Amino acid sequence: MNCIMSALHRIVFACAFCAASSAGSMAAVPAGVTQVMAAQRVPAGAASFVILEADSGRVVTSHNADTPRSPASTIKTVTTYAALDMLGPAFLWQTRAFVRDGDLILQGGGDPYMTMERWWSFVQGLRAQGLKSIRGDIVIDNGAFSLPKEDPGAFDGRPNRSYNVLPDALMVNFQSIDFKLFADPESHRVQVIASPAPVNLEVENRIRFVPGRCSGAAGRVDFQVVSADWDRVVFSGALSPHCAERSIARVLLSPATYAFGTFVELWRQSGGEFSGKLRIEATPADAKPLFTFDSLSLGEIVRLTNKHSSNLMARHLLLTLGKERYGDPATLEKGAAAIAEWGRERGFDLAGVDIDNGSGLSRSTHISVLQLAKVLNAAYHSRFAPEYLASLPLAGMDGTLRARMKSTPAGSVRLKTGHLESVSGVAGYVTAPTGKTYILVSLVNHIRADFGAAEPVHAALVAWIMDNL
Repeated sequence: MNCIMSALHRIVFACAFCAASSAGSMAAVPAGVTQVMAAQRVPAGAASFVILEADSGRVVTSHNADTPRSPASTIKTVTTYAALDMLGPAFLWQTRAFVRDGDLILQGGGDPYMTMERWWSFVQGLRAQGLKSIRGDIVIDNGAFSLPKEDPGAFDGRPNRSYNVLPDALMVNFQSIDFKLFADPESHRVQVIASPAPVNLEVENRIRFVPGRCSGAAGRVDFQVVSADWDRVVFSGALSPHCAERSIARVLLSPATYAFGTFVELWRQSGGEFSGKLRIEATPADAKPLFTFDSLSLGEIVRLTNKHSSNLMARHLLLTLGKERYGDPATLEKGAAAIAEWGRERGFDLAGVDIDNGSGLSRSTHISVLQLAKVLNAAYHSRFAPEYLASLPLAGMDGTLRARMKSTPAGSVRLKTGHLESVSGVAGYVTAPTGKTYILVSLVNHIRADFGAAEPVHAALVAWIMDNL
């Protein structure tokens, strides 16, 4: 009886889905997709998708194509294409150093990818200018961005997670610290190693060394941030030498104090002298330029942003668009206005689209699958199409699609993924065995997305393109 009822439920669901789809579809919605949605218990009204023929822009099939949806990180496809189209793939950000009355002034220009390796190169560049001793203070000028005070934990209550880090004009290493924890059998101590190790971060290690098996209390470690400035952390618990090495990554300090603490660490490692303090101020008009450090190119930044779905880098791109179009300082309002004006200039119908911070880590961002698909279609025909397409994750090969859709032919599926609570989506390009390329945008806004129910729907759409187009 249960099997009969289940089959009946699937038939009723599929019929309801077809009825709901018929008004907005250019062709019948693929039966295989309706069957997968029924099996995954994804309601017809909670899903939207569209497939366009990339060469002509013709709609092959669609469902709820004009319904505004939360896109999660698929909105990065709009932010990154707008950046390429407006600024060009060779665009660079610059981090500058000035000197004045013994002070060293570090002026951030919004570089989205100042990793520790690149920060080390910046320090070495200063040493190559002949700077050996900083007699005064280190002054950080991060005034290129002007942002309202924001709670990094407001989105999901996890302020110290890397995906919640907030933009800053002098952002170093995503403000992240990696901690390695292991029980050393020779010293009978638990080691906690921070990398990097900013001079202004206090790490208190209360983890007890416990011999014997790694189980229960002998393998439990707790981590706490115990200061409002995020500059003091405490590890507690117990660890056995039979436990595998642990790794914890957290966002700590503030952007300016992180930049300061890691700079001093690297400066002293390089043999430089410094005994002053941190000041956060604008660059004085009479400061003398000392050194300019270029970022990676925007083309490289776009690839890193989309392949790894970096929220911070996407947010920096949006802010940079506003700054370049409307002048200093960069603001969210300028970034959103730049996207809107660009859309009008390019003839995109972005009415009702709320880009918010440009990353998709937002509950206010909404766009329809057809609006998103039309942007992707323009990108496909753009002068920078090779750079743009190369930035999207390849199914079964890299980025956020490394472990998904592995059975598809290598290089045939390039999709930006997106996930939030109750949201799942994909947006990008699928090349069929015929050699024709199609644009696919699929969004599911439903609690079932939290249980993996949306991924088979996206995969079914890809499979239908491969088998039928």
